[in-house]
Amino acid sequence: MKYIVCENPGKFTLKETQKPTLKEGEVLIAIKKIGICGTDIHAYAGNQAYFSYPRILGHELAAVVEESNKSDFAKCEKVILIPYLHCGNCIACKSGKTNCCVNMRVMGVHVDGGMQEYLAVPSWSLLRTPNLSYSEMALVEPLAIAAHAIRRANIQAGEHVLVMGCGPIGLAIMAIAKIKGATVIALDINPQRIQYAKDQIGVDHGVIARPSAEEEIKVLTAGSNCQAVFDATGSKVALESGPNYMSHGGRYVLVGLSKGELVFSHPGIHAKESTIMCSRNATHEDFDFVINMLGEKLFPTESFITHEAAFEDMIAVFDSWINPETQVIKATVNL
Repeated sequence: MKYIVCENPGKFTLKETQKPTLKEGEVLIAIKKIGICGTDIHAYAGNQAYFSYPRILGHELAAVVEESNKSDFAKCEKVILIPYLHCGNCIACKSGKTNCCVNMRVMGVHVDGGMQEYLAVPSWSLLRTPNLSYSEMALVEPLAIAAHAIRRANIQAGEHVLVMGCGPIGLAIMAIAKIKGATVIALDINPQRIQYAKDQIGVDHGVIARPSAEEEIKVLTAGSNCQAVFDATGSKVALESGPNYMSHGGRYVLVGLSKGELVFSHPGIHAKESTIMCSRNATHEDFDFVINMLGEKLFPTESFITHEAAFEDMIAVFDSWINPETQVIKATVNL
């Protein structure tokens, strides 16, 4: 079988090997579509946290069952993968927070992922998606990350929600916040991304990230600022600015990941009795929510996937996908 490995920053190689041999309780899946995510891009660029090389990337997967070893999955069933391999025994797992397991191994990050024709995975990590297209299936994992962030923040109808960053995760957060009945403001440096958020996601307002942004958001919220602010950029500057847009008594959710330290003004966050929380990965509950959401056609899948390539062509086009001028929202690889 063929696979693509990131040998070191800036270098992919197409190789061949034997199909995996199944252990008891494992399922061999044939990969049909791979979503390219921020983790893959950061790994390729050499600035992904918790990472080592060489690594087979990819964890946004649409697949079908090829073979199983003592599981109830049948050949040709359409499945998606929960790529967070948790231990089940640590304090986080025992409290139901499998998304932040102490011994977490994320496929495509800590262990090899899905940029290969076949992949052996534990049966418990698969969810059936008989009613979704391969394109919708490849979006389940990133949308589940957004759904988890929204659930962490306990978004209520009528609240003002600000999302910093109109990348794939930010747009997904906006879409789910709208489903929850919030008034959503998109903040980004790119006016074209903001326009997409308005036209396709249905956000209520768009604000360009500039010195006047804080005052613009105050005007949009009648001076109160936003009950919930999400960072989906991972940028230190953006991450540190989040509390400025938050209302008194508000919640700030850090979804984007920065490798460095962050600094907040303690008087500023203390006066608001701020709740500052991080949101990592997603749980089975979040995946179920997204599968239902996509089944009801509540997300603009067709416009969201802007670029596609065949598996053998990915290496040649990958650099163009990370060029801002290409205007990629979500790229996928087809097998």
